Amino acid sequence: MALHADALLALAEAVRATGYRFTTVTPVSHAHVNARAENARARSLRDVLGWSRPFEAGLLPAEITDLMDRAGILLRDPETGLLRATLRLSSLDDELFFHAAYPPLAADAVFFGPDTVRYVRAVQAHLDTLARDDPPMPRRAVDIGCGSGAAGIVVAERVPEAEVVLVDINPAALELAAVNARVAGVANVRPALSDMLAGVEGGFDLITSNPPFMVDAGGRAYRDGGGTLGAGLPLRVVEAATERLNPNGALVLFTGSAIVEGRDGFFEAATALCDRAGLAWSYQEYDPDAYGEELAGSVYAGVERLALCVLTATRRA
Repeated sequence: MALHADALLALAEAVRATGYRFTTVTPVSHAHVNARAENARARSLRDVLGWSRPFEAGLLPAEITDLMDRAGILLRDPETGLLRATLRLSSLDDELFFHAAYPPLAADAVFFGPDTVRYVRAVQAHLDTLARDDPPMPRRAVDIGCGSGAAGIVVAERVPEAEVVLVDINPAALELAAVNARVAGVANVRPALSDMLAGVEGGFDLITSNPPFMVDAGGRAYRDGGGTLGAGLPLRVVEAATERLNPNGALVLFTGSAIVEGRDGFFEAATALCDRAGLAWSYQEYDPDAYGEELAGSVYAGVERLALCVLTATRRA
């Protein structure tokens, strides 16, 4: 079903006017909450656009249901007659972001979740440091694997004079990122279909990325990092940064790493790339133990924990 950007924008404005807020949880938590008997059907707007629950016609204000239909995100179950939204709408600070409905099983699903919020916080912290220390703010930035566009949109809001490029290999992500930029009211963003930075030219003062870092049996683009234990795409981001950072430019990479017998293989490989390129770097474990449920799978045999981490790498002037 084709999406209609103008109707999605109007829907976001109508939903915002209701005071709507929704914090998207992990798929595991989402499954637990939706499995409760009382949550089989939606009873509110948050249930429909946040929890992705089926709902009866007439539950929502007619304006909102009509806008969902015009936007191309309303499905009707032919057997039960129940309706369902094909997108979710989640809060991050004062903004709303469209992304894939639960469960995000499609190969081209546009993901937004707790890691998105953590990632944006890391980018905000970097911008706060720049503002405090008074070096030049970025004039040209790129969000690699932008997904919903959240991080790039935050950069565009904080640095309205900058050009912000949102790149992804997923056309569905670029479509929603463009809509989300309009919802946020930022005009200094440019979506671009690109594998890493192959489809865009020039250097960047800020490169941000939260690439897939898991091993995903389904090969979903938003989740599967490839390479050794999911580190393939994160390391490709570091490689891209070593080639395209301007003087004083910085990479802010939020990712995960599989720790094996106390060794962080991603850290070792990523910092070696930075050292060879002459980049100054800092590395922080944001969360030492995340996604513990994944360790039950055979692909993570021998992995003792999955850590979330932030790598910041800077090219000296």
